[in-house]
Amino acid sequence: MKKLYFIPGSQDLYGEECLKQVAADCADMVEYLNQKIGDIAEVVLLPTVETSAICVEDMKKVMVDDDCVGVITWMHTFSPAKMWIKGLQILNKPLLHLHTQANEKLPYDAIDMDFMNLNQAAHGDREYSFILAKMNIPHEVAAGFYKHDHVIEKIRQFAHCAKAIDQSRHTLVATFGNNMRDVAVTDGNRLECEIKYGWEVKYWGIGEIATRAEAATEAEVDAKMAEYAEKYVMATDNIESVREQARYEIALEKFMAETKATCFTDNFQDLFGMKQLPGLASQNLMDKGVGFGPEGDYKIAALGSVLMKMSEGREGATGFIEDYTYDLTQGQELELASHMLEVPPAFAANKPQIEVHPLGIGGKADPARLVFDGTTGDGIQVTLIDLGDHFRIICADIELVEQPKPMPNLPVARIMYRHKPNFAIGTAAWCYAGGAHHSVVSTALTRADIAMFARLTGTELITIGDDTTEADLQKFFMK
Repeated sequence: MKKLYFIPGSQDLYGEECLKQVAADCADMVEYLNQKIGDIAEVVLLPTVETSAICVEDMKKVMVDDDCVGVITWMHTFSPAKMWIKGLQILNKPLLHLHTQANEKLPYDAIDMDFMNLNQAAHGDREYSFILAKMNIPHEVAAGFYKHDHVIEKIRQFAHCAKAIDQSRHTLVATFGNNMRDVAVTDGNRLECEIKYGWEVKYWGIGEIATRAEAATEAEVDAKMAEYAEKYVMATDNIESVREQARYEIALEKFMAETKATCFTDNFQDLFGMKQLPGLASQNLMDKGVGFGPEGDYKIAALGSVLMKMSEGREGATGFIEDYTYDLTQGQELELASHMLEVPPAFAANKPQIEVHPLGIGGKADPARLVFDGTTGDGIQVTLIDLGDHFRIICADIELVEQPKPMPNLPVARIMYRHKPNFAIGTAAWCYAGGAHHSVVSTALTRADIAMFARLTGTELITIGDDTTEADLQKFFMK
């Protein structure tokens, strides 16, 4: 179970009785928070910061505990912020400043200076917020009585985001081959990715998978075929093609277990030793939370892994997709998003079918893949681009819709969506911002989730949605 450490602030000027009450109130608060967010992460109380030394010791515990994904701080009383400087200097995990009080309402008839001194978060939290701003520490603020629904929801969102950032810092992208030749947006600075997000991006030859696939036993392949039969509809007589994909998945699973990789990329221009492009294998791995990027797109593989972690336990689908083609019927514009093979089955509106068809690219044998129509609902489309001097996240609100008509001659999985606020502004804004053709689509996450991730990682964010206007387009271009 992952943890969030709860660190309250006070000082030693108010006396022992005051500090005992602070500790008791914090214990009650932590107990309540565990009732509300304990399914995501356990909230653990640390000693109240009364001195700089205690703050440092608390933050040391935070930093050495691998299960700790973030910190929640709250100033119960006034807590002089110079006491927090040395501790905050060693903190390198997501931080939530909870701006609340132990009491919801003022006791108007009984309030005195003792009550004022004990319950002065309005005072203490402003002192603390200044030092966070002064030190330029990325953080979130949840403001309001801690039992109110909107505050709990913000804390839950923070817990999900903190776990995603923890995943980010343990992300290893196995790239089999480089990015697709002559493609710009999938390229970038891999070293900066590791410095900024913790993503280790390492290269291996595709032979690592080809040789492991050849070594897969018939018993292993039979077990994988049984898994496919349980999850999907076998809609092909070309069973050997499906078994070949099973060998690829077995090989990828073994490789990722050996290297501790959390996501991977492949490239149809670099398949030496492979009979097929891994289609079904990649799709089934994405269904298990493995990040994937086609054509060597390591950024989208890592981002997909991180956002799938953020969406764990939340209703909806999250995964890789590619912008493909449009229906430009005036006033009813839609986008058909798909890929050659690798659309995650999380987006399936019906039970996916395993089919085998020719693939007019890559020069390999006909690959098995999952074919299905896409789910519906409100969602977001997210991409990450490398602009040389900084990274940019672009997040657009979309609506996933049903296909207007069947597509009997398109043997791949697909989803369709409507851009917000409309096609003209939504797609123009994406283009002005430099949005990539690979992205992560999610019906589980919202723009607010991505905004929190961007703030906590110090990444530029451009958002597109119903509040985007024609006048905003020039702003996107000038950023």
